[in-house]
Amino acid sequence: MKKILTIEGMSCEHCVARVTDAIEKVNGVKSVKIKLKNGTAKVKLDREVEDKILKEAVEDAGYEVTDIK
Repeated sequence: MKKILTIEGMSCEHCVARVTDAIEKVNGVKSVKIKLKNGTAKVKLDREVEDKILKEAVEDAGYEVTDIK
């Protein structure tokens, strides 16, 4: 299963690395692929993970999640 997060505040590869690291630390996340140009993160999961857990991980890194699909 996968989720697409729309994230605001990322402006460089350093931002991408911080968000990637934050999401990868969430239990159940298999992989993260971020498109800086689109401001999106494609998150592959090996089990169900609540949206609020992913959102909190990104916000703790200093960025804002505006949508999760």
